[in-house]
Amino acid sequence: MTTLTAASLLARIAAADGALPRPTTVDGVVAGDPHTVVAGVAVTTLATLDVLDRAAKAGANVVITHEAPFYDHLGAANDDLAAEQDPVYLAKRAFIDARGLVVCHYHDGWHRRRPDGVDEGVARALGWTLDPEPAAAGVALCTVAPTTLGALAAHVATALGARAARFVGDPELPVTRVGLDLGNRGFARNRSLLRRDDVDAVVVGEAHEWETGSYATDAAWLAGRGGSPAGLVVAGHVPSEQAGLRFFADWLAALVPELPVRFVETPDAYTAASSPAGT
Repeated sequence: MTTLTAASLLARIAAADGALPRPTTVDGVVAGDPHTVVAGVAVTTLATLDVLDRAAKAGANVVITHEAPFYDHLGAANDDLAAEQDPVYLAKRAFIDARGLVVCHYHDGWHRRRPDGVDEGVARALGWTLDPEPAAAGVALCTVAPTTLGALAAHVATALGARAARFVGDPELPVTRVGLDLGNRGFARNRSLLRRDDVDAVVVGEAHEWETGSYATDAAWLAGRGGSPAGLVVAGHVPSEQAGLRFFADWLAALVPELPVRFVETPDAYTAASSPAGT
């Protein structure tokens, strides 16, 4: 019988993940008692109430979530939500407390690993391999079998379970080199990949439409007039990173063989709507 606590589990992960040094981090226990002895671990991409319910029913009392469970990456909104007596926030807190769960935010460590753990897991799920040298510097580039932007977007949607994936650019654009900028890594990183000469398409999780979306739209317009920009595929935040957390769950199970570790999938929150006829 293990006596490993949630805090000790996180310390073991941090000692083994090979992450680059980090002066500050969001990683840590964000709900529940860190001294709780671990009976079972559930790994997930985003700890929604549905995920927490399924994790608890499966026997896990520690939930490791990649994204923040209380709607703000840094937890800065928690005081406001509590002061507002926000019913969703309070109900989620009560749900966690009633089931004796410990919720751990594990984000920075897996991203600061080299290669980035999310990038590696997602590339594997897509049937691709990260280029080693860029991956060592935190840039995810892959060479893929010749395809088109439209076909690539369809493959990404199917392989990653993205129910509302979209793309910007000519669907017949030839693609053999792809950049990955998963989750929400910002306009500066997005555009640096989109303008690379050795990249035909960039797959992101989510992005501001007036920034990355607008930039990709203008780049596509220029492509029709002699430019050669990359196309953009927007998979959705959770689908774009989920395979990276499944990869983490497998890694964690090998690290703590004395504990039951399971992956609890977070379904894509969005479903694509069909346009009304004639629009």
